[in-house]
Amino acid sequence: MSSDDPAEEGSDATDETFHPLGESWQDELEDLLDDTEYDTELGMEMGKDAMRVTKGELSEEEFHERYHDDVMEEFGEDERPIASPDDGDGEGGVGAMLSKVVAGEESRREMLKKAGAGVGFASLGWGAVDQQEPEEEEAVEEPGEVQPDEDATQWGMTIDLEYCDGCLSCVTACNAEHNWDLGANWMYVLAFEDGDVESPEPDNFESEHDFNYLVRPCQHCTDAPCEKVCPTTARHTREEGGMVLTDYDVCIGCRYCQVACPYGVNYFQWEEPNVDEEELSPDMVYDYRDRRVSSRAPRGVMSKCIFDPARQDGNFGESNVGTVACEVACPPSVIQFGDKNNPNSDPSRYQENPARARALIRLSTSLPSPDELPSMLEGVGTDLASITEAVDGLDEQSIMLATAVRLTNVEYDQEAPPGDTLPSQEETVLGVVSALQEHGLDLESEEVLSELGLTVDQFQGPSEDIAVNDREGVAQQRLEEFIPPSENEFELLEDIGTNPNVTYLGQEPGPNAHQVPGPTSYEDVGMLNRRQDALEEETVGLGPIDSS
Repeated sequence: MSSDDPAEEGSDATDETFHPLGESWQDELEDLLDDTEYDTELGMEMGKDAMRVTKGELSEEEFHERYHDDVMEEFGEDERPIASPDDGDGEGGVGAMLSKVVAGEESRREMLKKAGAGVGFASLGWGAVDQQEPEEEEAVEEPGEVQPDEDATQWGMTIDLEYCDGCLSCVTACNAEHNWDLGANWMYVLAFEDGDVESPEPDNFESEHDFNYLVRPCQHCTDAPCEKVCPTTARHTREEGGMVLTDYDVCIGCRYCQVACPYGVNYFQWEEPNVDEEELSPDMVYDYRDRRVSSRAPRGVMSKCIFDPARQDGNFGESNVGTVACEVACPPSVIQFGDKNNPNSDPSRYQENPARARALIRLSTSLPSPDELPSMLEGVGTDLASITEAVDGLDEQSIMLATAVRLTNVEYDQEAPPGDTLPSQEETVLGVVSALQEHGLDLESEEVLSELGLTVDQFQGPSEDIAVNDREGVAQQRLEEFIPPSENEFELLEDIGTNPNVTYLGQEPGPNAHQVPGPTSYEDVGMLNRRQDALEEETVGLGPIDSS
């Protein structure tokens, strides 16, 4: 960029630490841009200012005006989807395209240049930005001003870190479905310490749950800074489902999206992919728009977690709509994927009442089948003791929990999205309760509820907060005794204004968080913790990254 370029107005030099993952991460990104043919300073400044837009420190219009000339000069086109108010093309305003010079596909491919290996997850310095001196320029927008369309489907996740066991099944399942090269981890799980919380030694622990985990897919932000810097609209938010995707046929590999991403989820396909093109199913590669956005990326372009468009578009049958590979593979069911705008979806239900959701998951696999229960109860007395003695899988606690599920049942106006499991698990539990009632066990009576410990007078918890006749309140407390709810709910870097569509339950990494060995190593499951482990020799100007 020229020294008098408007991009420098109100913006400090690129050596200032602006990236949430910290100075070393930012330095690595700058080195990676140096190894491409594209303008390093422009990429760093655009990444910095894209984050300022999400924070509300810079308007969308000013951001686009600021970099339009430079983007045109560097790339010969500027297809970023918000127009400069001074374009004078009669189509200005939000949603219009900037004037551009369209390069043919052949010229785009010629522009590709070998670049450095994708950066591994070297640091968890989530608080790095907060430690910088505040900018003097006044904010022009409130953070989080971009609001999602609550009537549209927004695919997202709720992830319960407290019950994650670090098994890495989600990582291997994602790789098996999408064929990304080892180390380019679209799904990433790590154990961490941050000075306030510690994880045990990987060879000396009582339970896998003693570790502090972070499960890191792409956050599929509603206001994604990576999208703001893409000169070709290769990185874009798909209208249907709100997924942030990369069109492999449009991406030119400039890597500016990697700089602008606050979460470190982007990978550059350095060499020819390990899986040949002929081995990829078109049903996996192309979405309903016939855009190439799924499976591993071809050489020279960017890739990341995609929330499985092939599944959401029904390419693999209606039963897989509303699912993702990592969720299906997770043994403790801590990844809940679905429509975040639907209160009846798995991620919404789990986030709203984690204790109840966890109870549903456990009960649905331990209780007898409601269809087989009537035959099991033939000739059995209708009292609680007779039933629990006669039927395997039914004890007083399981019947109490199933009854508590019924007492806390919520009627939703919206139907559950396809692919969700909590509604069917709830149906199973409620079916058992109905079968018991039809057999003659009166689960409405005070006598039976008292036997089950579902009355206030026998409640050992903070019963002063529960009204005398509040059966629902008692039931909720019993569920929370069985599986305590998380004391913390957060979104990664929620103060930065990106509006991520992944919600976490559990310990949030502090500003000094760093990765430590977990109970299962990536080598144990045939994966790589860092892309550099595969590409050190081919990497240009970049040594291994210390992730310890």
